[in-house]
Amino acid sequence: MWGRSIKPKLRWDRGSKEAADPLDSSNNNNSSSSSFNAGIEAVDAMQDLPRDGSLRVAQDGSGHFRTVQAAIDSLPLPNNKRVVIWVAPGVYRQPVYVPKQKKLITIRGEDAHKTILTWANTATSIQHDLSSQVIGTGTFACGTVIVEGEDFIAQNITFENAAPKGSGQAVAIRVTADRCAFYECRFLGWQDTAYLHYGRQYFRNCYIEGSVDFIFGNAQVLLEYCHIHCKSDGFITAQSCKSPDEPTGYVFLRCVITGTGTRPYMHLGRPWQPCARVIFAFTFMDGCIVPAGWNNWNDKEKERTACFYEFRCTGPGSDVTQRVPWMRKLTDAEAARFLSVDFIDQQRTWLTRSPLKAPYIPEPISA
Repeated sequence: MWGRSIKPKLRWDRGSKEAADPLDSSNNNNSSSSSFNAGIEAVDAMQDLPRDGSLRVAQDGSGHFRTVQAAIDSLPLPNNKRVVIWVAPGVYRQPVYVPKQKKLITIRGEDAHKTILTWANTATSIQHDLSSQVIGTGTFACGTVIVEGEDFIAQNITFENAAPKGSGQAVAIRVTADRCAFYECRFLGWQDTAYLHYGRQYFRNCYIEGSVDFIFGNAQVLLEYCHIHCKSDGFITAQSCKSPDEPTGYVFLRCVITGTGTRPYMHLGRPWQPCARVIFAFTFMDGCIVPAGWNNWNDKEKERTACFYEFRCTGPGSDVTQRVPWMRKLTDAEAARFLSVDFIDQQRTWLTRSPLKAPYIPEPISA
């Protein structure tokens, strides 16, 4: 089950301004459904927790727990053994917290469209069972899901912050942990949707939407075959690398960027901190991207230190002739280190040992 190949499912109409969600299950020959059912059948909700370390969450009471948080709370402190939490279809309205001591958790659904973790906290209005001493305050604490346990994996899950447009910072997920991976997940929100705060992280076949700084933080992240959807004026990224000696940054590899409407309105990013590092490579950009491409966050000093790159991208929004003059260029040799999972796992000590493995053979640079 865990060793199966996860192939890219991205599909889009280059002549359309409507978002085409790559996780549309109607066009997905997905074997995870049968795997999901098989896992459920192995669990007898009337017995003690199964020996294989798997748990089932179902709102109708047919599983071990009715909420994801209850399943996480049941795990020992510390947890040092891989545990798979199967989540039955449903809309789960509750904030979720994965503490540092609870590592090696996998949360897996049957279909991301049907398995939704949602809440509506904002930086200025937080309702949570845990105190600010545990989860923090402001933007740091407002995530619908907060992951602080290392080696976290999610597949076929939607993470949503349901706060309406104009609510300010409203995080769908904050990841403050090393070696975390997300496969075929959806991240929904408006501002600050995905707070990739710390650690090495991998996203594959995911859908991320928002408007202002909706992928932000100082993690070291590779996003492959992901769909980035721009809902209104703003900035896709706000990376926060503070020093050129840090290895952090975002690489968008063979992704697709879509928007709505007929005019350009979205920037690829702006530097939250002086040495922000973002690379878009082999990525399709539709016409929502503004000709300048990037923004200096009203600080000309950051133009000297920010590292923003575009490498062999396509689509109407990829024309670099009017880009800001301080955008940097990559040679083929310089780009090579960003074009595979080596960017986040050069020693091959993490993803090759993960229950869901990333491919390590990079595609040809001329692709």
